[in-house]
Amino acid sequence: MAQRQIAEAFPPGEFIREELEARGWNQQDLADILGRTPTVVSQILTGKREINPELAKDLGAAFNVDPQFFMNLETAYRLFLAEQADSAVARRSKLYSRAPIKEMIKRHWIETSDSIEILEKEVEEFFAASPLAHAARKSTSYHAQNPSIDAWVCRASRLARAVSVGAVFSDVAAETACSKLRKLMSHAEEVRHVPRILADSGIRFLVVEHLPQTRIDGATFWLDSQSPVIVLSLRYDRLDWFWHTLLHEMDHVRKRHGLDDDLPIDVALVGEDAASFEDRPEREKEADRFAADFSLSRAELDNFIARIRPLYSKERIKGFAMRMGVHPALVVGQLQFRKEILYSHSRDLLAKVRHLVTASALTDGWGQPLPSNL
Repeated sequence: MAQRQIAEAFPPGEFIREELEARGWNQQDLADILGRTPTVVSQILTGKREINPELAKDLGAAFNVDPQFFMNLETAYRLFLAEQADSAVARRSKLYSRAPIKEMIKRHWIETSDSIEILEKEVEEFFAASPLAHAARKSTSYHAQNPSIDAWVCRASRLARAVSVGAVFSDVAAETACSKLRKLMSHAEEVRHVPRILADSGIRFLVVEHLPQTRIDGATFWLDSQSPVIVLSLRYDRLDWFWHTLLHEMDHVRKRHGLDDDLPIDVALVGEDAASFEDRPEREKEADRFAADFSLSRAELDNFIARIRPLYSKERIKGFAMRMGVHPALVVGQLQFRKEILYSHSRDLLAKVRHLVTASALTDGWGQPLPSNL
């Protein structure tokens, strides 16, 4: 026998209310007839009190109907509520599997609501508003994708449109930007000029704090064929991380990665949790090489290592950095990456720059308020 599903059920109180009106009775009258308090009658009418067999028998006597009538109404209504609850649970489970709902609400990316319908609409509009929504989810990056990464990229793509640029991007503009960036690498404070230099070359730059369990460092995408975007998470607040990740993304921009193929979404580029260099696709290796060689000549670094190993004192690191025209943090970072020194070595040389970068770039995270239209 085919099952029939009730489209909507009403509490028995709705039918009782109609009978009261038909008879010209009020709630107090029914309370007196049933020998119960007005509060109990009110709860019956609003569906807050279930009708048990004893109450069904009294109601049947009061309205001169079979008590089974009220039991049937009560059963149908409670089954309907149970089915609705099951449906809401399933829908909420599906929603939480699709996106990091709790974090998105916490970061004010979507509005909170007790209504599953409203919450579903919020999430749908969040992803649909981004031109990268589909591309981000189908990315075949060597890093396993997850809903948090998808949401992070979609948020970045929405914010990127609010970043102004002063020129149309071109290959010449990219090389000009690289030349200007190289002059900033000797002092940590100079990173504050990065957003302006990139904007002058037609490259949008912004910062979006990473979401928990993502380990995402940066991404490169395009709003259109002439509008590249670089977004960093500043997951690690250290100068060498900033420069390596930025230059890694710059190589993606220079080679127009992500314009006609998979989005370069870079996870765990540097640090103790960095992905193995050998396991990365060739274009990721090339971007890493570009970033490393850009800041320090490989030949010069090899020569330094051959002469100094294993006596990497802070003074020698500082001296080599000065001769190369870079901040000592960049030397420390590369020595750590090559496993020449431990990650605990010379940590005081790893200048913090998050406060400098976020002060000059459009930033979403760390409690910084953004305009409500973003």
